Amino acid sequence: MKEKLITYNAEDCEALALVERIVSRVAGPSAPPDDAKAQETDVVRTDDLKNPLVSKWRDFSSPLKELEFVTQAAHWDYQRDRIYVRSSKPLKRLRRAAKPSAKIQWRVDKIVRGEVSRQCPHCMGKGVKRGAVRFKSIQEILFGKSSLKRRVIRYEYQPYWCSKCKAAFGVDENLLGPGHRPKCGRSVHAYVFYQVIELCIPVRTVAQVMGRLLRLRLSSASIAQWKENLAAYYSQTHRQILERILSGDLVHADETHVSIKGTKAYVWVFTNMHEVAYLYSEGREGEVAQTTLKGFKGVLVSDFYAVYDSFDCPQQKCLIHLVRDLNGTMLDNPYDEEVKHIVKSFGQLLKIIVEDVDRHGLKRHYLRKHGFAVDRFYRKVVRAEYQSPAAVACRDRFEKNRDKLFTFLNFDGVPWNNNNAEHAIKAFARLRDVIEGSSTEKGIREYLILLSICQTCKYMGVDFLDFLRSGEKDIHAFAESRRSRRCRPSMNKTESMPG
Repeated sequence: MKEKLITYNAEDCEALALVERIVSRVAGPSAPPDDAKAQETDVVRTDDLKNPLVSKWRDFSSPLKELEFVTQAAHWDYQRDRIYVRSSKPLKRLRRAAKPSAKIQWRVDKIVRGEVSRQCPHCMGKGVKRGAVRFKSIQEILFGKSSLKRRVIRYEYQPYWCSKCKAAFGVDENLLGPGHRPKCGRSVHAYVFYQVIELCIPVRTVAQVMGRLLRLRLSSASIAQWKENLAAYYSQTHRQILERILSGDLVHADETHVSIKGTKAYVWVFTNMHEVAYLYSEGREGEVAQTTLKGFKGVLVSDFYAVYDSFDCPQQKCLIHLVRDLNGTMLDNPYDEEVKHIVKSFGQLLKIIVEDVDRHGLKRHYLRKHGFAVDRFYRKVVRAEYQSPAAVACRDRFEKNRDKLFTFLNFDGVPWNNNNAEHAIKAFARLRDVIEGSSTEKGIREYLILLSICQTCKYMGVDFLDFLRSGEKDIHAFAESRRSRRCRPSMNKTESMPG
């Protein structure tokens, strides 16, 4: 073993010497090489290296435009749609069948006649009819117990006009929209964004599914407009969620990055046991976190990012992060007995505390007794004399975070890890894989509003699709109404579709 170790180190030194000679040669062209061996070594700059992943499907590029034109003309789609179709009758029929019809005549499944008072809502005067009865067709989805069905509802309404205040009324604002094509109702919007936000399905795929199964022609632009309208509709709900989080006694915080058109930005998450709120930030400096958590006096659970240290409130650092870092330090220094002693002592202390948490829960009455063991750990282990740099670094880290590692022992309901925030970050990471690179800052903010509502519904045991279909804005009120509905006996087995 000794000979193998010596040989390994000798070869390592030779490789390092070779690297040193080559770097000196590249950095200083005028500097003479140390020996003839350095002159024989070929120097290749990294800019000249080609991608080792060679594939015949890669993009073709040539300094000759004629060659690029010929290569483009050989693409499968081009040949099938422009070349083969000229001489193939089956392809001609397929092409004609694939063309969408100019207009689809939808059969009206239900007619809803709105009864509007003739009294003006502004001056309380009597209005007069303004024109004939108008109508608007809305495409909806009927949700059965195990099925989906598209249906068309025609709303009829009579507009009125007040001769005193010159105001028009009697028209439902939800039925007014640009253009004369049928609009889609709330259930369609809810089902689309249930797939995008909760199931993390790309928008184009959702549009294809809706067109294939329900014959609804949806474009990415129309879905983007729906997203903007839904985000504006639920902006009050998002603010309400954030206010409830900050008014509590516990906040979990975390952050992650997102790419917007090649520019790096960040998304912050603030959560507790029941609500989740996502916020957008252009940088990671912590201005959003400081503005949001200003005045918060509860317990803040976070990782070891330095921004959180500036908050004036009790803090609990995530011990899972600390355990992973200590384990990595021990693996990087396998022969350092001092590091092993610190990590092992901390692991034994934390194991006893976690066993008590599993037995009694996060209750201060049962956990505060471990404060004596924590003091003994700091007195005998942390404040001992160490010689190795790795052990000294571990000791300094324990000393620096002395008041933030075991805060959960003195509070009820405060966990010793940041799993709530990390779970919420994972939800955004799944959505980020679908929308990253194709969305703008405005689009990301809209996605974060809807994702906040989706995750809050999950934390509260509410179905996200049902909440969107209901049109409610208060998740707590919706959850209470569902609980009270389950408690009393049901008289009607069929569920009516929301208007």
